Amino acid sequence: MTPIPPEQQLRNAVLEALIKGGLLLLLVYVCYRIFSPFLALMLWALVMAITLHPSHQKLSRRLGGKQGLAATLMVLLGVLLLLVPSALLVGSMADTLKDVATGQWQVPTPSAKVADWPWVGDKLYAVWQQAATDLPSLLQQKAPELGSILKTLLSTAASMGGSLLSFLLSFVIAGIMLAFSAPGAAAMGRIADRLLDPIRGPGFIQLSSRTIQAVAMGILGVAVIQALLIGLLMMLAGVPLAGLLALLVLIFGIAQIPASLVTIPVILWLWMGGEHGTLSAVIFTVLLVVGGMVDNVLKPMMLGRGVEAPMPVVLLGALGGMVNGGILGMFLGATLLAMGYQLFMSWVQQPATAPTQADELPPQG
Repeated sequence: MTPIPPEQQLRNAVLEALIKGGLLLLLVYVCYRIFSPFLALMLWALVMAITLHPSHQKLSRRLGGKQGLAATLMVLLGVLLLLVPSALLVGSMADTLKDVATGQWQVPTPSAKVADWPWVGDKLYAVWQQAATDLPSLLQQKAPELGSILKTLLSTAASMGGSLLSFLLSFVIAGIMLAFSAPGAAAMGRIADRLLDPIRGPGFIQLSSRTIQAVAMGILGVAVIQALLIGLLMMLAGVPLAGLLALLVLIFGIAQIPASLVTIPVILWLWMGGEHGTLSAVIFTVLLVVGGMVDNVLKPMMLGRGVEAPMPVVLLGALGGMVNGGILGMFLGATLLAMGYQLFMSWVQQPATAPTQADELPPQG
């Protein structure tokens, strides 16, 4: 048998490695294409499972260690808390649109002070007065503009309905993840040990989970609290479309837009609508101003809580991720930036290379 030259052996080894690598990449690509329709859904489920894991463990201990029962109860409670307000909001919006279409919705008469506003006072007063006295004719005059606005609202409502269904499905998947959280955590630990090392792997898993929980509480949690507080105040004040405005506050809170864009027009309505006395307007004004600023107090307290990274790093990662990938990108951006910060700081804190023996010799002379 003729021996194979070393050059031919090298070429065969390289060719075999390229073929195996190409087949492996093809397998990864095919698996990604198969899994890609469910990627966002599974990421959302993972985020919610990590966020709810501490509460799930507390409930499981109260139930005698029954992980599945605790996850089932949390899913049922979450679905109820999500569906009931959504149904009430949709019902309120539908009733309002029906009243507007039939002319039964009454617009309060504007105060005469509105006409004194600079630049837009006269036009705003005229439109407001016509809406208060003859709403059907105003709707007929503004039919083209209202038609385009209505189409936008309907498309937005359809998109929100689809997002709500996706959110519910991901919540159910998160419940399944919580029920099998122990083997899942062990598998993630083995993956982290393989990618990093047994020393740093558990630390980065803990950092990732705490960052996701901090973002959920510091951004989504604060936005929900602020929206509920302002929505309750608007309902007590009798503000029209209070539920829709509260939803707008929630969206603004998630997008890090000041809630004052909603509360300031509401405060103006309180003073100019003519339905509130001076004392009532002052009380609701103070409460709405406080409600619009509550995120400035709660966010620094909750955003960096328990995370071994500065709060500005987590906040910048969340905002940058949201710009690039929406709400889901907010969690991924904060987690990745916090991990990058930890990697960089661990490299900075490593001791410098020890000097060689030649460096330690005293200079000759």
